[in-house]
Amino acid sequence: MTERDFTVRPLEREDREWVAHFMDEHWGTTQIVSRGQAHYGHLLPGFVAEREDNGETEVVGLLTYRLENNECEITTLNSLDENKGVGTGLVDTLIEEVKANGKIRRIWLITTNDNMAALKFWQKREFVLVAVHRDAILESRKIKPQIPIIGQDSIPIRDEIELEFPL
Repeated sequence: MTERDFTVRPLEREDREWVAHFMDEHWGTTQIVSRGQAHYGHLLPGFVAEREDNGETEVVGLLTYRLENNECEITTLNSLDENKGVGTGLVDTLIEEVKANGKIRRIWLITTNDNMAALKFWQKREFVLVAVHRDAILESRKIKPQIPIIGQDSIPIRDEIELEFPL
């Protein structure tokens, strides 16, 4: 394994404004919808991956999550430097944190049926498919109408796919 050229740290209260701008830029909104619930991503806990470059700190990734009922839902994951271990570093940091907590019984996430890259990414990191929520996006669009009809590779976005990391 190669040495990482970035560091991962927990989000702090002072980060909320730039996280909101980041989410607006990369997600089109700070509102994240999963399983029929809306969450404001910039208010959630998370981790940021940063790289030092000529004395400047550059954000190269962001992961947000929420805790409820001894479960941890990964709500967003962005890597701005693909195939360099940024996403994996963020996910590994969360898994370590959850295991250290000792009270969390499940880490899970939702992606959509069109997101083949996400399905590939998560399964390579030992997340397993646990459910397909057919036509769930119809309900999500009632909360967040900006969700497109057609997604990646011209695939209609219809279903939520639930993945889980076995603890």
